[in-house]
Amino acid sequence: MTSELLYTIEQNLRKAAFFKDISDKSRKALAEICIPKNINKKQILFTEGETGHSIYFCVSGNIQLYKTTGEGREIVIKTIKPGEIFAEVILFEESKYPVSALSLAAGQVYVIPKKQIFCLLNNEDFRNDFISMLMKKQRYLANQIKYLTLHDVEERLFLFLKEQYGRQKEIKPSLSKKDIAAAIGTTPESLSRLLMRLKQENKLKWEEKIIKINPTVWQNLD
Repeated sequence: MTSELLYTIEQNLRKAAFFKDISDKSRKALAEICIPKNINKKQILFTEGETGHSIYFCVSGNIQLYKTTGEGREIVIKTIKPGEIFAEVILFEESKYPVSALSLAAGQVYVIPKKQIFCLLNNEDFRNDFISMLMKKQRYLANQIKYLTLHDVEERLFLFLKEQYGRQKEIKPSLSKKDIAAAIGTTPESLSRLLMRLKQENKLKWEEKIIKINPTVWQNLD
């Protein structure tokens, strides 16, 4: 790995909320075992039941984690955005991936081999940093449950758009309506009904590939 590539990986890890508080030494050690992988839209990264060989860090694009029921129906568990890790469950709880991972847009991930992480965990300083990171991930998941409980679908839609694209008047979404519906914990049908109502209320219009948002929406969101 070139020094330039290593520096880029370190900087990407540094910008991620999940890794920002670990020591420079631990961050560099982690960067050294990251394998950059470019991914295409609708590319499968791993499938449910497959032996877990690596965890992943999303650099760009979006990754959908989903489970398949016995009837063949897919249930979306989470939509991963840049700066998040996923599949870390294979490190301590599962030997196989409990979900499948599908890229919703072209982007890049860092593949972090399980064996290499275990080697780093032999170092006490890295082990303490890594456990701290996992605890933060658990708190994040708890906050997500709270988010789904306390906010209605309309609020979740605008919070999602703000988190993904910022407070913009016009947004060109990289995700489909189906993917956004899954990300905010609702069905495509419910999202369609919501979009019709928001259009009638002059809050939001989704025309072709552009979302137009009334600026007052962001003010009311506060």
